[in-house]
Amino acid sequence: MFEPAMRNAYATHVDFGFLRGLIPANPKAMPSNIDMVFERKAHFLFGEWKRPTESMSVGQEIVLTNLAKQPKTTVLVITGNTDNGVEVTGIQQINSFGMFVDIGRDVDDLKSILNDWYVEANAATYE
Repeated sequence: MFEPAMRNAYATHVDFGFLRGLIPANPKAMPSNIDMVFERKAHFLFGEWKRPTESMSVGQEIVLTNLAKQPKTTVLVITGNTDNGVEVTGIQQINSFGMFVDIGRDVDDLKSILNDWYVEANAATYE
């Protein structure tokens, strides 16, 4: 078992329904949430967790693929959950061309990917 690290154990996803239709020029425009973010020396790693049967909305895919095109930015999509411990069954990285590339399959792979990202970002100099 692991020790939970949530800052607020009662935090839930924000329901953005109150913003539906806010932008007249694009009434379907809605905010998207991202589950995980790291920053080190202006390098960013974003992670989106999806349960094995959960799909990604078109809007969220657009957000994540556009993030992945940004310099010094890594975007991961992690299949699994943390409801009862931690389960990871797949890890994909969205590359700068918007392609989802399989790069891992379990918790140990995720830890290694995150550590490798940190070591590389930490070795960088600010630009």
